[in-house]
Amino acid sequence: MSPLPVAAPFSTVIRTASQDLHTQVNNTEFMSDMLGGRLGVEAYARYTEQLWFVYRALEDGSAALADDPVAGPFLYPELLRVPSLERDLDHLRGPGWRRKAVPVPATAAYTARIAEVAASWPAGYVAHHYTRYLGDLSGGQVVRDTAQKTWGFDHKGDGVRFYVFDAIPNPAAFKREYRTLLDAMPLDAADRDRVIAESRLAFTFNGALLAELAGA
Repeated sequence: MSPLPVAAPFSTVIRTASQDLHTQVNNTEFMSDMLGGRLGVEAYARYTEQLWFVYRALEDGSAALADDPVAGPFLYPELLRVPSLERDLDHLRGPGWRRKAVPVPATAAYTARIAEVAASWPAGYVAHHYTRYLGDLSGGQVVRDTAQKTWGFDHKGDGVRFYVFDAIPNPAAFKREYRTLLDAMPLDAADRDRVIAESRLAFTFNGALLAELAGA
């Protein structure tokens, strides 16, 4: 008698289910040109500004979820990015940048969706949290290295602070812990399918944001 198949951990399932879109986002025209050193620092500043809107939505939305049994365990203070983004934008844009900052339409749609799920569906909020923050700890470091080499930012200094997680001394161990939380989420099969679909939607929003920046 053949052994029964062992179900894959949810963290593996969600990563595999969104891998195609993850690859597409990484290979968008804007990201390819930025990582290839073919864009100026102004393009990097515009990208950073749009991320500020996204992370404000994520971190504003987390306030009401601290005690939620599904989303609450994921709200590590070590991950908070808005203060670092603001320091980067002070450096990149100078004083008064907040008065001029405007989300592109794709960013506005993205942040609206984050706010919606934060208010009504904690597991959906986790899908967006996972997509962004674990990406920052992984592929985001490639953006940081490129920015330092291309535009001369200091190591861990203003301009790249968004990508520096000083409060996480061992990113690999942190990501393992985060994935363990994903595996333990109290979701039935239908809920897991919804979270997977939401994570794919998050990648779609990210791709749309980058496409708009490429056309700006």
